[in-house]
Amino acid sequence: MTAVRPKKALGQHFLTDLSVAQRIAATVSDCAGMPVLEVGPGMGVLTQFLLEAGHDVTVAEIDTESVAYLREHFPALDGHIIEGDFLQMDLRKMFHGRQFAVIGNYPYNISSQIFFKVLDNKDLIPVCSGMLQREVAERLAAPPGTKARGILSVLLQAWYRVDYLFTVSEHVFNPPPKVKSGVIRMTRRDDVTDLGCDPALFRRVVKTTFGQRRKTIRNSIKGVTGAAALPASSLLALRPEQLSVEQFIKLTNLAASVCNGRQDNAL
Repeated sequence: MTAVRPKKALGQHFLTDLSVAQRIAATVSDCAGMPVLEVGPGMGVLTQFLLEAGHDVTVAEIDTESVAYLREHFPALDGHIIEGDFLQMDLRKMFHGRQFAVIGNYPYNISSQIFFKVLDNKDLIPVCSGMLQREVAERLAAPPGTKARGILSVLLQAWYRVDYLFTVSEHVFNPPPKVKSGVIRMTRRDDVTDLGCDPALFRRVVKTTFGQRRKTIRNSIKGVTGAAALPASSLLALRPEQLSVEQFIKLTNLAASVCNGRQDNAL
């Protein structure tokens, strides 16, 4: 079978530099004995190095042409190719409840959705790495006080250590994307088993405040607490990108106390 034709609708940009692929594969080198799920393998440029390293590799691929190519060129994947949309897959059934690593050259157009799905399955995924649009990669790793910091920065960093590893030129792809790419690695913070606040409210607070990121927390948090009076707090004078995960936890507990007080007063 000839090479797979990149499809714009699927956001396909096939990596052609084998040295870059080898470096990306090495980001899960410490996951020996753990299944590795590769998202969007395309023609297997990353897959080959994962297999050579001895990983137990399963691939998830939505493109039927790529699936046919993988079956022809990678017999070692027999029984380990899942054809379909990763975003629709039940990851809890993937490896019979075992923990696994996730890796991929992620399609730019769905990369944020992929990381939200990883977050929703964080108890199963101790390591997630791979390549995505540089701007998004920098956002995921952005520390407090930087403009790149956003919703996913905080939500992921609450549970994972996120490291930006290296930048990849747009000229090592077919077809070349219009932007550079970045490679990251997320390692679950096993010292964090509980945030110390309501996790659903934490997510709501983060999303609400970043949804009005030009406002101070005092004004944007009203989307959660309503018109109830807020207690004095230095956090309220800040903007969301300035807050650390720990400060967002404090803010969540503050919002919870206001909401609970409002509910108590209504009784």
